[in-house]
Amino acid sequence: MEENKLNELKKGVKAAVPIMTGYIPIGAAFGILASQQGFTTGTIFLMSLLVYAGSAQFIAAAMISEGADAVSVITTTFLVNLRHLLMSASLSPYMGKFSTWLQSVIAFGITDETFAVSESYTRHNGASGQFFLGLHMASQGSWILATVLGGIFGTGLGQATKWGIDFALSAMFIGLLLMQLKDKKGLLVSICAGVLSLALKIKLGGNFNVIIAAVVAATAGVIAEKWIKK
Repeated sequence: MEENKLNELKKGVKAAVPIMTGYIPIGAAFGILASQQGFTTGTIFLMSLLVYAGSAQFIAAAMISEGADAVSVITTTFLVNLRHLLMSASLSPYMGKFSTWLQSVIAFGITDETFAVSESYTRHNGASGQFFLGLHMASQGSWILATVLGGIFGTGLGQATKWGIDFALSAMFIGLLLMQLKDKKGLLVSICAGVLSLALKIKLGGNFNVIIAAVVAATAGVIAEKWIKK
């Protein structure tokens, strides 16, 4: 590999260090919870390799363990990760010079954390395929390792509730939500989604409360935005 490309690859790996540091505890928490929900270490490995989306993996594991049907699991995880389409669109202007396979690899590796690092780097340094490869390989590698280790040792820790590990998913989403609350519209959508989802869950049960609440709250956000602009 040319020296310049190797340096870009090293920069990508170096930029991934903060992400890897954050992935280790959350990935381990997922592995522990998934193993206690009946997932094998092999299944956890394949899920982290092929899905590679923390929030989707937490939700899918919980829904599968509760016996949710495939349509509910796929639809819910799709909606939760729909924001990745916007992230990909934001980076797409920088990717035109890359081959199709490299664009596919970069798109697969986009998460909330890698997007934040990628967007900042490309804005100041331009796009580099080797940088993205280093960033994504190191980030996903740490995620896979953390989830698998959590799965291996998870069953020996006893009930996850004893250690508060079962709160990891809720804590992660609360953190993501707080990062996105930048105006009154976001606050309105968040409250609408939370209240409606809780009401539907209490009244109807099942797992469709998340989907319905997300669609209704998003619609309310669009209407509120148009009303604010008038």
